[in-house]
Amino acid sequence: MQESASVQVTPRLFEQILNSEGNLIGIETAQMEDTLEQFRQLAMRSGQSVYLWDPENGIAALRQSEMRIPGSKRLNDALRFILQSMQFGVYLLIDFDDQIKPPNTALLRRFARIRTGNQRKMVFLSRKLSFPQEIDALVERLTPGTAANKRPRLRDGRWVR
Repeated sequence: MQESASVQVTPRLFEQILNSEGNLIGIETAQMEDTLEQFRQLAMRSGQSVYLWDPENGIAALRQSEMRIPGSKRLNDALRFILQSMQFGVYLLIDFDDQIKPPNTALLRRFARIRTGNQRKMVFLSRKLSFPQEIDALVERLTPGTAANKRPRLRDGRWVR
């Protein structure tokens, strides 16, 4: 049984999220709590606008978890808020598995098509990512250990990833 690897949340990973072509990103992690804490630390140290959505609390700023968006506990309401927001932000979503169904899939497709200057990204964090087929094709997966995540190293006189 192969388990998903742990994720190291670094400024480089955050840059990968921001520079990804799509607005929907998926990251598999075995240690969900540890990954969330690393995102929290990154948000506090860098001052970046990073938010967390879960069905129990709705949308909350990671830097100030007591700052919550009222009326955002349902995924449908949270997606509408994110779509209407004109602010830069990275939105982490957890415990979403049973929520990705119509009409939420229509809102996710709409969010995936947005091409504006202010970057808003939705990052789905899960131990095992699975989406309906219509959404799966729109989600760019960032996985630990891919060539983009590895540092170049010198091998036989050449730099390789």
